[in-house]
Amino acid sequence: MEIVIAIAGILRNLVRIGVGVVVVILAIIALLDWMVRSRKVNAFHPIARFLRQTVGPILIPVERRVVGAGGLPSAAPLWALAFSIIAGIVIITIIDFVIGQLLGAWMAMRGGPRGIYEILVRWTFTILQVALVIRVLTSWLPISPYSKWIRWVFPLTEPILSPLRQFVPRLGMFDITPIVAFFLLRFLEWVMLSFRF
Repeated sequence: MEIVIAIAGILRNLVRIGVGVVVVILAIIALLDWMVRSRKVNAFHPIARFLRQTVGPILIPVERRVVGAGGLPSAAPLWALAFSIIAGIVIITIIDFVIGQLLGAWMAMRGGPRGIYEILVRWTFTILQVALVIRVLTSWLPISPYSKWIRWVFPLTEPILSPLRQFVPRLGMFDITPIVAFFLLRFLEWVMLSFRF
């Protein structure tokens, strides 16, 4: 058991270090490219030429989006850096979550029927809570509910939200039903995990 936990810890640390190194390298490249684009470094300097040849083609899609949103082309490296940092955080979070769930499942298997019951209850409620959070976040963003990445959220959350909407009042323009549903799911998970058999 200790060996599996140690291996999981090593794997987590390797992923964190790897993502950290990649983000630092991207930060240096983005900073240099920003300095070239904002004329802080001579455009004919060898570093500027190297960045135009190697990094320039990679940043073209980012630059188009930034300019399309009304930004300056010189801000493209900074937006790319911000996206890299957010992607790194998401990757680390996903890896931590997956490793934690696999360790939990492995330990639940060793715990017999009670352990398997607990892990299945936890997974079920975690999926429902994640679906609620995704539904709330996508309602704030210009993302189509029919997108193949979001479509799965609605069949999971609507059976929970629809009956609650009859009892939970709106607060002005805010629908607090997902918040109530989230805490209700947490309470139901606690109740189901407190059963003894």
